[in-house]
Amino acid sequence: MFELSAEEEVIRDRARELGERVVRPEARRSDEDRVFNRAVLEELGRAGLVGGPIRKVYGGSELGHRAQALIYEELGRIDSAVRGFLAVQTGLVASCIQAWASEEQKLRWLPPLCRVEAIGCYCLTEPGAGSDVAAMSTRARRDGADWVIDGEKFWITNGNVADVALVFAQADPEKKHKGITAFLVPTDQPGFRREKMTAMELGHRGADHARIRFEGLRVPDAARLGAVGEGFKVAMAALDCGRLGVAAGAVGVHAACLDAVLDHARRRRQFGQRLGDFQMIQKTIADMHVGLEAARCLTMKAATDLDAGRDATRAVSVAKLFATEAAAEAAHQAVLLHGGRGYSNDYPVERYYRDIVGLEIYEGSSNIQRLIIARGLLGRDEGQTL
Repeated sequence: MFELSAEEEVIRDRARELGERVVRPEARRSDEDRVFNRAVLEELGRAGLVGGPIRKVYGGSELGHRAQALIYEELGRIDSAVRGFLAVQTGLVASCIQAWASEEQKLRWLPPLCRVEAIGCYCLTEPGAGSDVAAMSTRARRDGADWVIDGEKFWITNGNVADVALVFAQADPEKKHKGITAFLVPTDQPGFRREKMTAMELGHRGADHARIRFEGLRVPDAARLGAVGEGFKVAMAALDCGRLGVAAGAVGVHAACLDAVLDHARRRRQFGQRLGDFQMIQKTIADMHVGLEAARCLTMKAATDLDAGRDATRAVSVAKLFATEAAAEAAHQAVLLHGGRGYSNDYPVERYYRDIVGLEIYEGSSNIQRLIIARGLLGRDEGQTL
């Protein structure tokens, strides 16, 4: 199931080459200076690495989720902020437009998104509604042929640089999650306000994170994505793709940590021998390798399920949960094994250690993934009375 096709190997190798040539030279500076480097992302778009699952008629590569997961992994090895951009641009925004938008919306937005001539953001999270999506306070009310949106979102990746926003708003509060409706909104509309998050991020500092306010934002009904009240379905379907990107990115971070540990264990000498010749170090290396192999297999299974059109929600949650927590342990061990060197940004393991925490939170925290997995296994309570 997990043997790569010749085409997938070509995509992986292209992503690896571009990552080394284009992304790596800018990764440390982007992290230190909190710089969103659009030029790097545009080059990835020109190379066809952004629109993997998107059909060719809409400007994508039509490669599938497995190939896109390989791209996420290779870029995640180098810079989680760049990988995060792609996961939002492709996994959340473009894939969602392909699945739910009108033909006019697809033709307008998908080609420039795949080429990174336009940037998208996914406006779901609010100050009072993170994991509890049904509690969102952003409102959308009908006004003649239009909708008027008021509310606030925060920690929106790509928010300050986006040309189009996928906005989720509550159109009928009494229906809770069944009242949520999705809209595709150009960000140059009057009433669309955005500003950079002011607090210093723990990791992903080369990404763009925004607080967005909607103040009487008026959009036509043609901007709606899906039917009224289908926004929750739109959001959850998109999160399957987004979580796959997080899982694959965590595999990349894990692989980078193992590479760094192996290099250090071969070069560093203590007590007259290589650091890697100590049995306790060998145990750590072996455990890191086993965790990496398991995380990669789970991620590829989830991607395979998505490509086959199967219900992949549980598989994606399993992959995200295991891959992010395994990578977090690998990053911890990588810093410890580097000693004082790992405690500064002279070595990239310090950045891997900071970045991986975000992956345990993004697209639903580890606790949320456990809930999804357990509820899926338990099934419906047949004895429940209404």
